[in-house]
Order: sequence, then structure tokens, then C-alpha cells
Amino acid sequence: MSVAKKIHPALREWPLNLRDRLPLALWDSEAIAEATGGTASAAFQCAGVEIDSRDVREGDLFFALKGEAMDGHRFIDKAFENGAVAAVVDRPVEYPHILVEDTGEALRSLAAAARDRSSAVRIGVTGSVGKTGVKEAIFTALERASRGNTHRSVRSYNNHVGVPLSLARMPSRSRFGVFEMGMNHAQEISGLTAQVKPHVAVITTIAPAHIENLGSMEAIADAKAEIFEGLVEGGTAVIPADSDWFEQLRDQAIKQGARVVSFGRSDKADVRLLDAIPSANGGSLVTADMGSERVCFTVAEPGDHWISNSLAVMAAVRAAGGDLGAAGLALAEMGGLKGRGARHELRVPKGKALLIDESYNANPASMRATLRQLGQTPATRRVAVLGSMKELGDFADRFHEQLAEPLAEAKVDYALLVGDEMRALVRHLGKGGGNALAEGLSFAHCQGPAEAIAALEEYGLNAGDAVLVKGSNSVGLGKVVAHFTSRDG
Repeated sequence: MSVAKKIHPALREWPLNLRDRLPLALWDSEAIAEATGGTASAAFQCAGVEIDSRDVREGDLFFALKGEAMDGHRFIDKAFENGAVAAVVDRPVEYPHILVEDTGEALRSLAAAARDRSSAVRIGVTGSVGKTGVKEAIFTALERASRGNTHRSVRSYNNHVGVPLSLARMPSRSRFGVFEMGMNHAQEISGLTAQVKPHVAVITTIAPAHIENLGSMEAIADAKAEIFEGLVEGGTAVIPADSDWFEQLRDQAIKQGARVVSFGRSDKADVRLLDAIPSANGGSLVTADMGSERVCFTVAEPGDHWISNSLAVMAAVRAAGGDLGAAGLALAEMGGLKGRGARHELRVPKGKALLIDESYNANPASMRATLRQLGQTPATRRVAVLGSMKELGDFADRFHEQLAEPLAEAKVDYALLVGDEMRALVRHLGKGGGNALAEGLSFAHCQGPAEAIAALEEYGLNAGDAVLVKGSNSVGLGKVVAHFTSRDG
């Protein structure tokens, strides 16, 4: 009897679609060579793409990128020891490889090929504050509905290397792709959005991050609005209605032919907050008017800034054709990200203390938001470990001094101020006087994380304390978090 006669008729008649014919492997040597214009030394398939030999896993393709101070070709052996199946190189090596003229240009070419071969709806996310959290929330919402067929840029892979790397990793079967885009200077996002070519472009907020390089808030808004330049025809711009730069963002989006969807508390917002009340899990129960419908959902992440973030997420999910019900469930289940709101219980004498990890990044807007969140957190004592805010240039002293007000409003009992730029706040708090800024607040200045750890150990954490750790990543306050979360108590 033939094999065909043994197959159940229903299986033979199972309908096929174009997605069924797409490859299961991420890339094969033929497709990589075609995309990059390179030459393959052998036939192979790969399951991932990596640029750091330390992060290579079994089945990865390793790109030997060359920078000003580092050459990835030096780490070829290490990449293959860790499981690489092949490498993209600009000189022949003894391992399976794709030989190209320029490995950086080859990565960008592979990224473009990944974008063009997939029918995925692409969402680009930028903003001065909250872009990584919003990117993760959009991904989680779409991932839930697409049952695993949503791709995203991991961690903060949002620059001229991270964005093409994230694109190159996108499987051909993806239904959605969510990509974060960051910048330090004008025209950076312009280049990134040209690579992604998003169908939906989201700006979370405009705040004085990187003002040292850009010079003014208007220039920051213009730099963020560059994300609209890459929108596909008929694409959607999702922008904050409550921003002082709303009109500027709206006009830039319209100039690029985008459909504009705004979100926020403003009466003019297309996705408008109607109500937000505290929920049992410490987050918020949000009701929003989305024009054609009203939605009610829970946001697990605490803080007013996450109420606004959730509106941006809902606007983006709807614009991408996602499931709003799944998005609501995803927001209810999201936990804090490492360095961006993760909450840890610390075992201390006679009970537990709370540590809020915001150690990855800081600017004036996010400092105020997280201090406000600390002030709303039930606690016996509130402790703030605050690191310097970088890239503020001539504005640094003023913005650091202005942290006195949110510290007072949050009723912080003890503040550890870490880094050179914090000296301005130390001086300001030390003046005391009739403004009562220092009333009830003890504070100390530390040069680095080691001093901060020692000072916090000396202060001593008690049951019921809430500790916020926040600063620019270069200050290294992640070491403070690691110290207190890794000990036995």
C-alpha cells in the first residue's frame, strides 16, 4: 500500500497559506550571501544572530564587527567555542563563514532583508522617558494575541548597531515587530527609522534627556519627531496629547503624511483617560475612551507615569491591528523590568523592606515620576539612593537642584546622593532656610556605588522601609541593587 493511502484525507486537504511555506530556520547561508552580497564558504543554517562573542549561543551566526577600539575578528575562536555555526567576516577564517567587504554594512543589509521578507506590522518606539518599558508592554500585548509570533528588540538595543541587529533577528513568520529607537544627537533617529520603516511610530514623552547635545527642548522634540520620517505610506503616529510640544510633534507627523493618534488626559486626546484608581496589586485600574469604544483594564506597574504609558500602549496596539483585550490582560500581568522598576523584597531584621530598582537610567522627568511613586508607596521610612543625571550640560546644576522639591513631596526620610553632579543638590539642601526643603530629610553625598553601599549599610534598613535606587547607568547604582538583593538578609 502506498504511503499516500495511509494518510488521513483531512490531513491531505489541510489548507496551506504563504506563511506555511516560510523557512523555519532564521537564516541559511544562501539567503545571507544574497542579502549581504557576500560569499559563503559552506552551507549552513542559523537560529540567531549575535555581535558579542560572550553572548553567542548554540546555532548563532556571529558578526565580526569592527569599531574604533575593537575588532570582532579577534573573538572568532570564542564565538565558535560558544556554539556559533558560522561568522560574517571581512577576511577568510578557518570556520564556516560569509566573506563580505564590510561587516557593519553587511549587518544593515541583512536587517533590510529581514524587514522586506516579512509581512510583520512594525512598531517603532522612542521618547525621552519610558521607551523601553512601553516597547516591552507593546510586545507583551501583541505576543499574547499572536501566540508567539511577535518579535522585539531586546534590552536597550536602540542605536545604530542595536536596531539593525534586532531587525536581522526577526523571523520571517513574525506577525508583529516592536523596535526601540534612541538618540544622543539630531539625525540619529532619522537613520534608524529609515531602517525599520515602521507602520506605527510611538513617542512616549518629551523631556530634557540629552539636552547637553541638543541645546533646547524644542530641538529634543524635533529629534524625536524624526521617527515619523520612516513611516510607511498611511502609517500612524502615536503622540502624547499632554506634552507642551504636542503641536510641534503633530505638525511634524502630518508633514510626513501620517495619521495622528494622541493619548493622555487632555480633552483633545484620541485615547483619553477617563478615570484611574489604585488597584489591589499596587498598580491602577484605568478607564479610557478610545473614541469608538471605552476600555477598562488594570496596569500592574505602579505610578502615574505608567497610567500614561498604558494609554500609549493601547493606542499603538489598536493602530497595529492588535487585540485590545489581550493588551489589557498583558498590562495587568507585567512586572517591573530590571533597572526600570523591578521590585525586590529584602529580608531585614524583624521583617521585609522594599527595594525599587530604577538604576538603569535617569533624567529630570523620570526622577520626578519615580520619586512621586516612592511617595505613594506605603512605608515606615522612605529612602532614596539617587545617582547623577548625565548629559545635561550647562543645565546640570539647575536640574539637580530642582530634585529638592520632589524629595520633599515624597516625604523622603534619608537620601544618598551619588556622583559629582549631585553636589549642586547637596549644596541646595544644605542651605535649609525658610523653604523647609531639608525639614525631616537626612542626606549624605557619596562619590560612587561602593560608598553608597557602605552608607546604606550604616544607616540600616528596617522592616517596612521602601528604598528607591535611581540614576544614570554610568553611575553604576546597579551594584547597590545587586548587593542588597543578593545577600541572605
